[in-house]
Amino acid sequence: MAQYCLFDLDGTLTDSGLGITGSAQYALRQIGIDVPNRSDLNFCVGPPLLDVLTGHFGVDPETAEFAYKAYRAHYREYGLFENEVYPGIPELLETLKARGKTLVVATSKPTEVATIILEHFGLLQYFTGVYGSEPPHRYAKPDVLRYAMDEMHAPDRADIIMIGDRKYDVEGERSVGVQCIGVPFGYGSREELEEAGADVIVDRP
Repeated sequence: MAQYCLFDLDGTLTDSGLGITGSAQYALRQIGIDVPNRSDLNFCVGPPLLDVLTGHFGVDPETAEFAYKAYRAHYREYGLFENEVYPGIPELLETLKARGKTLVVATSKPTEVATIILEHFGLLQYFTGVYGSEPPHRYAKPDVLRYAMDEMHAPDRADIIMIGDRKYDVEGERSVGVQCIGVPFGYGSREELEEAGADVIVDRP
């Protein structure tokens, strides 16, 4: 049984799609890309937005950086709390904490933003650490996971398990050698998680 449980945030602890897609829609408009239906941007929940801008939308790095800054400003003002905790998550965290597990958050969100969200929804109390992205030094999910593990001083990676909803979580976990639970109640499908190689897939908290 793993002692250290690393949780993704978006699509795993909270359903943050409304705020993320709305801010992504706004940011794209700033660079001349109009996506009228924000649900068409659900794929933006999970991966780093700069990767989405340069990869999916094919914009150059300078334009992507401009759009990313627009996204962050809009998200901080409007999207941050367009968000809700998945049913059963507080009870899950309470149970794991009572069993003596060490719980941390490892997310592609900036650490400060993730901490604000967790505190707002009453979840921060369960976690001993919140580790997020800090570009340019720590950006991709594997970088966040390595940093979190260094900070936790976990003696053995076999004693660590990560919980996430997208292939990016699973791929990140694979790259650093820890076990993974995939949760398709977020923004990744069961098929996506299976193809990425999740060790276990569970449908509810």
